[in-house]
Amino acid sequence: MSVMVVRKKVTRKWEKLPGRNTFCCDGRVMMARQKGIFYLTLFLILGTCTLFFAFECRYLAVQLSPAIPVFAAMLFLFSMATLLRTSFSDPGVIPRALPDEAAFIEMEIEATNGAVPQGQRPPPRIKNFQINNQIVKLKYCYTCKIFRPPRASHCSICDNCVERFDHHCPWVGNCVGKRNYRYFYLFILSLSLLTIYVFAFNIVYVALKSLKIGFLETLKETPGTVLEVLICFFTLWSVVGLTGFHTFLVALNQTTNEDIKGSWTGKNRIQNPYSHGNIVKNCCEVLCGPLPPSVLDRRGILPLEESGSRPPSTQETSSSLLPHSPVPTEQLNSNEMPEDTSTPEEMPPPEPPEPPQEAAEAEK
Repeated sequence: MSVMVVRKKVTRKWEKLPGRNTFCCDGRVMMARQKGIFYLTLFLILGTCTLFFAFECRYLAVQLSPAIPVFAAMLFLFSMATLLRTSFSDPGVIPRALPDEAAFIEMEIEATNGAVPQGQRPPPRIKNFQINNQIVKLKYCYTCKIFRPPRASHCSICDNCVERFDHHCPWVGNCVGKRNYRYFYLFILSLSLLTIYVFAFNIVYVALKSLKIGFLETLKETPGTVLEVLICFFTLWSVVGLTGFHTFLVALNQTTNEDIKGSWTGKNRIQNPYSHGNIVKNCCEVLCGPLPPSVLDRRGILPLEESGSRPPSTQETSSSLLPHSPVPTEQLNSNEMPEDTSTPEEMPPPEPPEPPQEAAEAEK
């Protein structure tokens, strides 16, 4: 008796997550769908450093010190590690409400606000929450069907609510939030140092070569150095400026989103309830505090889908309902007929006996 084994497909939760994110490596890598500028970032960093290690580093190691390429390699590896950590991690996406949860929240809102007369605009869906003796408003997200936690915001590009949302950075191909902000800050800080380092030693290389063969001849012989200087020069201002801006935000324990909206400055005149009033404490909380785990459970297994499994046939269903008993393989003789195990309803009716008179005539 042949046994058919049906393999059931395992579906991970990341395959059914809403939003506009892309996943790789079975859900371990999470990014935004728009990754073109991220590839440009990789190309600029890898291309510039490859030219620097291939040409200038060898000459400078011999003429000045072998520590120059070593320190450059450390900065390069640290920048790449923090970039990939920022780009491939969950920034702090908040799961959307399930249908039952969303219906319960809607009932709570209707019970709180009451019936809204027809033609009138319903009141804003806001909850008040107290933090450090200060009232903070929790806004309702109509897409995720939840009241967003403090400092969370909905990213229109990734279509997800992100906890402690800072901004969406196309250069890293991901949102910057609570779970990857420290890596983003370390990336732009190390990239600023790497850009300054490569730019400075390119100038030193050109100066040393110019003392031997002249400035114009040096430019003709090393077109790659000229390209590196131009890339570093135009990159330097933006990267260093961005690092300074985020250093200011870290010192105040503030996000880019809050700074743009003027949440704690301007007309509101509200003191930042998240600031400790101390630069060192703010920096320690933002950069050295405990990293919360991801709440998405991207690699969790979903219940089996009915559409993914093949429905059993009628024969398989009936055979599965019968008790499994050993079947003899020997053939039965005609004298060894098996007993009829059919029910009385299934047995044919017995033939009626012949009348006595007809039996007597048959004997004559």
